[in-house]
Amino acid sequence: MEKSLVINPDNCTGCLQCEMACSYENEGVFNPSKSRIKVFTFHQEGRFVPYTCTQCADAWCQQACPVDAISLNLVTGAKEVNESSCVGCKVCTISCPFGTINYNQSSGKVIKCDLCGGDPKCASACPTQAISYVDADQTGLDKMRKWATETDHASTNTPANA
Repeated sequence: MEKSLVINPDNCTGCLQCEMACSYENEGVFNPSKSRIKVFTFHQEGRFVPYTCTQCADAWCQQACPVDAISLNLVTGAKEVNESSCVGCKVCTISCPFGTINYNQSSGKVIKCDLCGGDPKCASACPTQAISYVDADQTGLDKMRKWATETDHASTNTPANA
């Protein structure tokens, strides 16, 4: 069974535990700037939204890589960067429409979510279940669209399609 990260922004308090867990798991330090998951802060609305790689089926980053340094992990479904193959050209960072693959200045390579080998630390560290790791069949565009419509209604008090 393939699993996927699901983000429920309504539950996010902006505590950054996900960023801390990710940076520690991948870089050995508690430093949100080294995390592969980020939390957007919408100050005026008083809201927080975690975001990370969605592991696209047709991953643009993977297709754009000129040295084939991004490959599919058949067990987790994650598109993973092979650090020894990566030349740090950043073509994948440009191709990602979501901005979830980033250049790591200290290594000279790119970094992105690899689902922590099937045990995403961001999900297990989240105290409010804003991030969960579930059966991939429980995710989908319709759920995201529904949430976006409800959020638009709640924040502007106008019809979603106005």
